[in-house]
Amino acid sequence: MTPILQVRGVTKRFGGLTANNDISFDVAEGEILSVIGPNGAGKSTLFKLIASFLKTTSGEVLFRGNRISNLAPHKVAQMGVVRTFQETTIFRSMTVRENIIVAHHLRSKASLLGFFLGTAQARADETEFGASADDIIEFLGMEAIRDELASNLPQGHLRALGMAIGLATNPTVLLLDEPFAGMNHDETMRMVSLVRRLRDERGVTVLLVEHDMPAVMKISDRIVVINFGEKIAEGTPAEIQSNEKVIEAYLGSEDAAIGM
Repeated sequence: MTPILQVRGVTKRFGGLTANNDISFDVAEGEILSVIGPNGAGKSTLFKLIASFLKTTSGEVLFRGNRISNLAPHKVAQMGVVRTFQETTIFRSMTVRENIIVAHHLRSKASLLGFFLGTAQARADETEFGASADDIIEFLGMEAIRDELASNLPQGHLRALGMAIGLATNPTVLLLDEPFAGMNHDETMRMVSLVRRLRDERGVTVLLVEHDMPAVMKISDRIVVINFGEKIAEGTPAEIQSNEKVIEAYLGSEDAAIGM
C-alpha cells in the first residue's frame, strides 16, 4: 500500500542545535500512528515540520506523493493535512457551535469581502457550515454542550472541541497534539474511542504526539519513538514495549510508563 504521508530524512537545526536528525517513516492511509519520546526528544518540532509550521533544514515531507514541507501552513491544511492545537485555536467567548462554524472558513468559496457584504455565495457557505457543524457535534456526541461558551468547558470537552475544529477543515490526515493531556481516565478512554471512530467511520488518518503511554498503547496501530532528535524505534505497540532501546530511553521511569 502506498503511504499517504512520507517523512523522508527530515532534519531541523536551530543554529548549533539539532532538534531533529534524519528522521524517516511512512504513515499508511487509515492508520493511527503515534510519535512518542521523553520530554525534549524533539516530538513537537517534528510535528511542526510535518504541518509546515517550521521549515526543514533538509529532508522532505510528502502527502500523496507531493511535497508539502516548507509550504505555507494554510496551503498544507487546504490540501488535507491539518494540525490541531491544544487550546490556541479556540475562541473562549464563543459557543461550541460558533467555534466549529468559524473553523469551516478555510473551506470558504466566498471572499472575505463577500462575507462582509452578505453575498449569495457567502450565505450559501454559512448555511453549509452550519449544517456541517451540527453533523460534527452529533458525531462527537457534543449535543448537550453545543450552546455552551468555550470558556466554561472542562478539559475533556475542550479537547473534544479542538478535535471538532480540526474536523471542520475536512482533513485527510489529522495531526493531534497531545489529545489526552490533562484528562482523567474516563475522559481519556472517551477520547480514545472518538479518535478510533474518526478513523473507522470518517476514514481520517491520524498522527498524534502524546505522553499518556497507556492510551498510546491502546489506540495506536504503530508507534515511532524518537530520543534526542533521532528515531530509535518503530513498530507495533507490542514491538515497542519489548524494544530495549525504548526501555533504555525511558530509564528513570517505571516500565509502566511505556505501557508494560
